[in-house]
Amino acid sequence: QVQLVESGGGLVQAGGSLRLSCAASGRTFSSYAMGWFRQAPGKEREFVAGISRSGASRYYPDSVKGRFTISRDNAKNTVPLQMNSLKPEDTAVYYCAASKDVRVGVRTSIYEYDYWGQGTQVTVSS
Repeated sequence: QVQLVESGGGLVQAGGSLRLSCAASGRTFSSYAMGWFRQAPGKEREFVAGISRSGASRYYPDSVKGRFTISRDNAKNTVPLQMNSLKPEDTAVYYCAASKDVRVGVRTSIYEYDYWGQGTQVTVSS
């Protein structure tokens, strides 16, 4: 089992940047594919970035491609999400998630993830 704690959220103006971090407990962190999701009020939780167990593969939806970058440090058990050129529509609670799925590659569906953090609020003002 793994426990996830997000940090780094806050209030930023449109065009600004934020760096979120996800700290994971446990000694088997490298066996999990990792992802970031977000959920705005009244909307479904949506995938924003994913990274494979080794870190070799990453995937982003078009809505954030070119602006968000996910990485991982398997030695430190962390998964940062660098967010640049932020827009008001990026406002949401951001969640870190871990997947036990053993298939190679990135997991993009909410149903493929087994563990979730509590979330961190990101607010982008116009």
